Amino acid sequence: MPHPQPSLPAPAHPDVDSMLSRKFGREVANYFSGSPLNRLGFLRSEHSFLSQALNHPTTSFLLCNELQPLVQSKEAKRIQWVKYDDIKDVVGEDPFAKDEETVLKEFDSEKTSAQLVFLGVEENAKGGLEYQGKNLYKGAPFFAVDVTPRGEGKVKDACTALIKKLEEQGTGFGKGRIMELEAGDAAIYAEARQILDWNARNPFCAQCGQPTLSVNGGFKRACPPQDVATPASGARKPCATRKGVSNLSFPRTDPTVIMAIVNHAGTHLLLGRSKRFPPAWYSTLAGFAEPAESIEEAVRREVYEEAGVLVGRVVIHSTQPWPYPANLMIGAIGQSVPDGENIDLGNDPELEDARWCPFDEVREALKIGVSGLGDPAPPEYKGGLRLPPETAIANQLMTSVVNGFVGVEAKM
Repeated sequence: MPHPQPSLPAPAHPDVDSMLSRKFGREVANYFSGSPLNRLGFLRSEHSFLSQALNHPTTSFLLCNELQPLVQSKEAKRIQWVKYDDIKDVVGEDPFAKDEETVLKEFDSEKTSAQLVFLGVEENAKGGLEYQGKNLYKGAPFFAVDVTPRGEGKVKDACTALIKKLEEQGTGFGKGRIMELEAGDAAIYAEARQILDWNARNPFCAQCGQPTLSVNGGFKRACPPQDVATPASGARKPCATRKGVSNLSFPRTDPTVIMAIVNHAGTHLLLGRSKRFPPAWYSTLAGFAEPAESIEEAVRREVYEEAGVLVGRVVIHSTQPWPYPANLMIGAIGQSVPDGENIDLGNDPELEDARWCPFDEVREALKIGVSGLGDPAPPEYKGGLRLPPETAIANQLMTSVVNGFVGVEAKM
């Protein structure tokens, strides 16, 4: 049986009437978006705020082992949150006790620590933290912690002991790509996974090659000017990142275009399949946007490269964070030009097949042929086209198209 698919998040302020909604239709919120947290990014540099948030009674921690989240059961529908007392031996007494300047001066490359990321606050929670900055900010704080046992020493031992304890209590870490979490948990996990992964991939400065230090609540890495582990003065070799406006390393997000292409007559949808897809399983085309390229240009280039089809007008439909590892899927709908609809797979060998599918065939497949990439077809499926589930932005693009998005009146 295929895995049951979670509901999609609700768009922001769905009940508020606006000119944009009347003109372009209801906003589409895709899986991994719609976080219930206010990230309060402007408070990440305030160590006093992070210190209070870390120890507050309402604070929850998301644990990741090899980037897999701690979940309540094998079905992996909900995250298993833990409290500060559970992870105190892993993160230490208070890693936010000192300001960034002091932390950089006291940097010791021989000391290891678990990566900690501030995710935001849930403002509707009762009894949450109250912090007076420029304004009064309220909410239950959320953090992510990388408990992957690495290296040697106390931190590795603490992570190993914690994982063992949690597994003995009946919880465990998710397997494979996590696509079954409820919408709110999925959005929080997406943020946590992407930032933890970025920190793990960037332990060294891209400019000088020396070790970097995670600061700003886990959302930036700095190249410290000195290292107490270095003999004599402790000063490190010069690095250009410590001067001017280029002194920071921030998490990366790779823009990726994914597009539903409609033929000029408005009757067929261009779908493709790669060799790794199950039999009869097709999806919309996709690819990375390149430097100095607009999203519209990226759509036209990718469709031409993969399928040989020439695309005219392109509009943006919706977007989807995709934390595998760090993509923002920019969903678009385009329409081919009349004399550019012949499919040619000879430019780029990425696709095994591509074809123009009638809208009625796509509609039928959206009803009975939807499943995850690794899941079996649903029981009602008797053959024919198979398509991605609702948690994939490709599904939302196809649904919009066959429901009249490319018509006289926009039906987004």
